[in-house]
Amino acid sequence: MPERSVRTETLEVAYLERGEANPKVAVLVHGFPDCARTWDAVAERLVSRGYRTFAPYLRGYGETRFLDERKMRSGQIAALGGDLIDFIEALNLRDIALVGHDWGARAAYVAAALVPERLASLTALAVGYGTNTPDQRLSLPQVRQYWYQWFLNTEGGKRELHTDRRGFCRYLWRLWSPGWRFTEEEFDATAPAFDNPDFVEVSVHSYRHRWANAPSDPAYDELEERLAGPPPIPVPTTVLMGKDDGATLPELSEDKERFFTGGYRREVLPGVGHFIPREAPEQVVEAVLSPPGSSPPETSG
Repeated sequence: MPERSVRTETLEVAYLERGEANPKVAVLVHGFPDCARTWDAVAERLVSRGYRTFAPYLRGYGETRFLDERKMRSGQIAALGGDLIDFIEALNLRDIALVGHDWGARAAYVAAALVPERLASLTALAVGYGTNTPDQRLSLPQVRQYWYQWFLNTEGGKRELHTDRRGFCRYLWRLWSPGWRFTEEEFDATAPAFDNPDFVEVSVHSYRHRWANAPSDPAYDELEERLAGPPPIPVPTTVLMGKDDGATLPELSEDKERFFTGGYRREVLPGVGHFIPREAPEQVVEAVLSPPGSSPPETSG
């Protein structure tokens, strides 16, 4: 499918668009280490149900580029969320079914909290809300799952990602979704996104900033203040977690109901790992079509 781009204040954002003639809108936001192609199966199904889908490449991925070479290559969540809001506003999208996975879910939470008037619903995959702060308490099993974050907080980890970004990312795919047998063709369709010149800097900064081991970009200080708390989300929200996720245990999404004032549902998917859009596209689409408080979708045939 043709790749398009749109310019925001900070980025030239590459994105994939499907279903141009359809009336409903879905924005699909990928995570680490992945790309907009993670949504292929989800987008095809949503298009068949009347959606026009937009799948942007995050900063540091694919053909998305910074407009200013001097701009800090921040991976902090406020920056990712700000990018998403800028993307939505640049395309003037409204009444959006917003779907995010991993980093994309973190960015989507930001958009849902700060520009809820743009959204119809939120579906967040593999990430619980309010899990971006360095003072959060983790269980010892989750500490073990986050080994890659601790590794990327070292110079050796940064060097390894720079030296063999594809090997590093392939290993994470295998480790995080142990029951999913992806093909080399599927990985090879995604891996070029990691060749972006900013991929390493954005990735390393994200995991260092999350644990207070790297400075923030001052451009996002006001946004960081608005996200402190974290703020409530008034958008109908579904959270899907993989029971076999090798990166984020489902426990990190427990007891979050108090943050959601517009309806909330959480499901743990048995036999599914971290890469929910690729492993369980039908369940993702079902969640998008049936947000909390809605009527069940009509079935065809």
